[in-house]
Amino acid sequence: MNANVKIEAESAAPLSTASRVPAWMARLGRVGLHNLLPPIAITLLFLLVWEMLCSSPASALPPPTQVFSDTWELIANPFYDNGGNDVGMAWQILASLERVAYGYALAVVAGVGLGVLVGQSTWAMRGLDPIFQVLRTVPPLAWLPLSLAGFQDSNPSAIFVIFITAIWPIIINTSVGIRNIPEDYRNVARVLRLNGIEYFVKIMLPAAAPYIFSGLRIGVGLSWLAIVAAEMLVGGVGIGFFIWDAWNASLISDIVLALLYVGIVGFILDRLVAWAGRLVTRGTSEG
Repeated sequence: MNANVKIEAESAAPLSTASRVPAWMARLGRVGLHNLLPPIAITLLFLLVWEMLCSSPASALPPPTQVFSDTWELIANPFYDNGGNDVGMAWQILASLERVAYGYALAVVAGVGLGVLVGQSTWAMRGLDPIFQVLRTVPPLAWLPLSLAGFQDSNPSAIFVIFITAIWPIIINTSVGIRNIPEDYRNVARVLRLNGIEYFVKIMLPAAAPYIFSGLRIGVGLSWLAIVAAEMLVGGVGIGFFIWDAWNASLISDIVLALLYVGIVGFILDRLVAWAGRLVTRGTSEG
């Protein structure tokens, strides 16, 4: 009797282990099916259509296979440095990111500060909001000649364009978030007799953080768009100037590769700000 039970138990053990493997694989398959398969399938379909449309000798645009072969040196060696503007794609992108970091950081500080002022003060909102609404409709590159005249240098001019592009959504979203702070939060601050700094840190910023980070995400996206366009005009090392220089040299494959990198970097920047926003807004009413 005991021998039969032992034999049955030993024979059942591998069966239970085997039954767990398909379940694990099934979960992994479902995750891949819902999250990975659609973008991979669409990307492959896009590349196939692109290859078919541009493979003709009369096509003005190169197919993806030609782009890959033409730009292999740039892909394989992104950190080369031959001096001057002749540097790898990694250095071009890092130069652009440096300008974006300076301009965007200034926009965050000034935008949040002005947004708090407009959101808290009725007089400030009546006086500044019409000015902001007018200035924010000015195209970013329209500021470039003015900034070049004022700074007499291309690098701070590009940073100013980033600043003036990113600041408006930050101001607007911050002011909306401040105005939508629940009255109960303000009553708690009065009961606890919080001073101005304590109210700002403990009540105002946490309550308005979801709105602020919505503006920050819009701002970082606009910053990356603006720097690429600004660098086409101001020159120097940067992904925007690389694209313009490649166009002047009729290197269409280099332009396609640069656009791919621009899109990837822009996506990463947006994800980073969104991740920071989730950390900050965790536990808030909107987060």
